[in-house]
Amino acid sequence: MKIVIAPDSFKGSMSSEKAANSIQKGVLRAFPEAETILLPVGDGGEGTLDTLVAATQGHKVSVNVKGPLGDMVEAEYGVLGDGETCVIEMAKASGLVLVPISRLNPLKATTYGTGELIKKALDDGYKSFILALGGSATNDGGAGMLQALGLNLLDGSGAEIGLGGVELIRVASIDQSNFDSRIAECKFLIASDVQNPFIGPDGASNVFGPQKGATPEDVEFLDECLKNFADVIEKETGVHLHDLPGAGAAGGIGGAFQAFFPSNMKRGIDVVIEYTRLNQLVEGADLVITGEGKVDFQTASGKTPMGVAQAASSKNIPTIILAGSIGHGVEALYQHGVVSVNSIVNRPMSLTEAMDRACELTEFTAEQVVRSFFYK
Repeated sequence: MKIVIAPDSFKGSMSSEKAANSIQKGVLRAFPEAETILLPVGDGGEGTLDTLVAATQGHKVSVNVKGPLGDMVEAEYGVLGDGETCVIEMAKASGLVLVPISRLNPLKATTYGTGELIKKALDDGYKSFILALGGSATNDGGAGMLQALGLNLLDGSGAEIGLGGVELIRVASIDQSNFDSRIAECKFLIASDVQNPFIGPDGASNVFGPQKGATPEDVEFLDECLKNFADVIEKETGVHLHDLPGAGAAGGIGGAFQAFFPSNMKRGIDVVIEYTRLNQLVEGADLVITGEGKVDFQTASGKTPMGVAQAASSKNIPTIILAGSIGHGVEALYQHGVVSVNSIVNRPMSLTEAMDRACELTEFTAEQVVRSFFYK
């Protein structure tokens, strides 16, 4: 019996590694002789750097950078086992995890630290990049990142604007003369499962702003700020970000990459599947188990469980999904090789208790689902 275990993180409670280990414990309690292959994965958000570095036997480089609210934070970039490819996970420098809930402020949050990570990697000689977008605390359209790399964003008087999404309303012109010239010589693969445009009802501010602390009034103003930024970018570069798919990723940083970097965008889980060799590892498996914190209609749009299930289904291998919570629309997953979606919460309990006991609950649920699946 061969079982591949490939979960994403359960945000706030388990990393993908902890989730994989917990599932493995449950499987082996039911079937001690089973062959288990652990492959913690991500879809371009938090944990993607760790997944890719571990899968390729790479290493990490620590860098002190400006955090989302201007405080210095210790971040890192990864280098894959080929010694040539650099992984930048923006959540490490500009992520929600770096800001206490009481201090969330998408009006002021900046991607400057992400730009500093890229600059350090350029200084260290890297020319091939994977950019993992997701989990950002920002809504600045990638402006801070661009400023860290030398792009001058100027107001009507020719003065440099400040940091944060609120400043974008002041942008009147862009001066690219100091923008890091090394960028044009590099390749940037953007790993993101977000297809939202830069602005509008489905844009960065409206869809992702509230989870970063934006009030309805903030959302409306931030959308105006991004619109102004997009207007100026179009005048400068000819790139129309306003309704461009993927431009709204991570508070609009997806648009900054599309406008100013030699880049292409790929679904995050597909990047992870390629570098972790998931398609090869599932060969001959009897079952694949994946999961994440919440599984609902959005999961089918390309999040980790969907990508894993598609890879397994292409080889006629069934997939079971474990979830912290289950929302509506999961039936769409059954068309892609998923045989069941199972909540790890097995009795009434508070969210705090469920998160505190996530490893234990995952282990128990994994044991039950494999006993049911392989019962004869």
